[in-house]
Amino acid sequence: MKFSKEIKKRVEKLRSTIARHQHLYHTLDKPEISDEAYDALVRELEELENKYPEFRQGDSPSQRIGGAPLEKFEKVEHQISQWSFNDAFNEDDIKAFDERIKRLLNKKFGYIAELKIDGLKVVLTYRKGKLTQAATRGDGRVGENVTQNIKTINAIPLELRKPVDCIVEGEIYMAKSVFNKLNKEREKEGLELFANPRNIAAGSVRQLDPKITRARQLGNFVYDIACLEPTLNTQEDELKLLQKLGFEVNPHFKKFDDIEGIIDFWKFWKERKERENYLIDGIVVKVNEIEFQKELGYTGKAPRWGIAFKFPAEQVTTELLDIKLQVGRTGALTPVAILKPVTVAGSTVSRATLHNADEIARKDIRIGDTVIIQKAGDIIPEVVQVVKELRSGKERVFKFPRELPEKHSYIQEMRKLEYAVSRGVLDIDGLGPKIIEQLMAVGLIYNLDDIFTLKRGDLETLERFGEKSIENLLNSIEKARDVTLARFIASLSIPHVGIETARDLADKFETAENFSEASLLDLRGIEGIGEVVAPTIVTWFEDKENRKLFERLLKQVRVKKQETRNNKQKQSKLVGKKFVLTGTLGALEREEAKEKIIALGGQVSGSVSKNTDYVVAGDNPGSKADKARELGIKILDEEEFLRLLENK
Repeated sequence: MKFSKEIKKRVEKLRSTIARHQHLYHTLDKPEISDEAYDALVRELEELENKYPEFRQGDSPSQRIGGAPLEKFEKVEHQISQWSFNDAFNEDDIKAFDERIKRLLNKKFGYIAELKIDGLKVVLTYRKGKLTQAATRGDGRVGENVTQNIKTINAIPLELRKPVDCIVEGEIYMAKSVFNKLNKEREKEGLELFANPRNIAAGSVRQLDPKITRARQLGNFVYDIACLEPTLNTQEDELKLLQKLGFEVNPHFKKFDDIEGIIDFWKFWKERKERENYLIDGIVVKVNEIEFQKELGYTGKAPRWGIAFKFPAEQVTTELLDIKLQVGRTGALTPVAILKPVTVAGSTVSRATLHNADEIARKDIRIGDTVIIQKAGDIIPEVVQVVKELRSGKERVFKFPRELPEKHSYIQEMRKLEYAVSRGVLDIDGLGPKIIEQLMAVGLIYNLDDIFTLKRGDLETLERFGEKSIENLLNSIEKARDVTLARFIASLSIPHVGIETARDLADKFETAENFSEASLLDLRGIEGIGEVVAPTIVTWFEDKENRKLFERLLKQVRVKKQETRNNKQKQSKLVGKKFVLTGTLGALEREEAKEKIIALGGQVSGSVSKNTDYVVAGDNPGSKADKARELGIKILDEEEFLRLLENK
């Protein structure tokens, strides 16, 4: 019941927050957050309403298209309702769209893809070839009459090349070059800079003085015919006719027979979009045949026959779960945001920089906040701002310590990590000393459990990390989640507890939980532990931070229940036998083979002598095998060795 109330409260806060930003964006032209951050809030609301339909309402912002028109312009009712496309954000989304179309049509059809220009939609009405009205989209039903301003835009023809009656739709934009020039002029004059070309284009169209609009040198691409008799056969025909009538049509449209072609087109423009002199935030995919568009029709707020396939967002919203301090080699403390994993700029990230204490205070960032994070190019993600309207009252102010206890020294923590990931312990390939130092320096890791929360997007901005090296490291981390109890205990870096002592402890306690609750008396009773190691273990678990690390680690790894060596050794042929391993084994890692020998009562040495019982030779065995032959010592290939381990 309590959970249900929290969900309802979150839905209500999202609705009011989204409604406020809709008003700021569509009505006042004063957006406070980016389009991408706004989209992220709407997606969260839609997901919650879909999962909990009992909280969905007909007046929810997720069901609306735009905002109310400005009072300072004449309101005009659209002859043709203005719809907004649903969004696809990845290949799975666009494939799901394709499956829906196939299921609904059950006949052969084609697609056409066009660039999605990031600007302001305009609806143009022509009578006998002459422009009679220009209106903004508004709420989809009623827009604003901006005819006088639109007439100042050279890209929009006042008279068409043919005297037709039609209603067309297009996107007004400001070229990047014009935007940059305008901001340079404002900088010289000491004026506040404009945020982005999209916002200034929208603001320019809504100026009461048309001279200001004209001075802004806006552009326009027309992309659709909303009304024309007779109707054309395809969307491609419409685009070609628009060009013949004198409209500027973006030339980068293309026809495809299947969704794979659409995906390739999307990937191409995702990489190329920055080369164009206008903002592109995705592609628009439409069923090409007009007849099929009519057959598919519309949902309550969007056409079924089209979708906006957006490029990966560079700004998204997510929950800030915690704030951790990264300690530099000089002892300086850098705060790092631990995030609910989220996809930004095409990659999943779980951390973002918070820079310093002043930045946290200035932005009023609290643990539990919904935050907007940004990742652009090769920049480490950062927290841009807090969506304060979504606060529930449970958020916590982060207290920045004046200094860190000496035991948490940078070098000491680095050495612990180096040991924990080494071949004899967790064996995480790709995490050598230099990489560990690099990850610590940028605040991605500090404690051992941090390694298991790394995401692809956390690594992509770093030097030394190409696509293949990231994949290899993440695979190695995933493999290390399955760990024996002995290796898990060793990874904790408890003083005086190496892998051999860890094996003795694992034999005694069998589970991680049993080990963590061991008393001083329990520990002193284990052969080989002694009077020094036993109190050290008890003291380690008494430390609150160590105990928290232990509990966090248990949530990240899967510790195998220990089978005691005594049980294994009862029937083993390896008890008391001395082994030397040489060459590369195929089925087992060297350390794994060593562990199995020891668990079965055998011993492992690094050199061959007359006391050696077996030499296990893998590929390229080297001089140790030669010496074994000289001394007449039994040499086992890997197959024979595995049979011996199985007591055969």
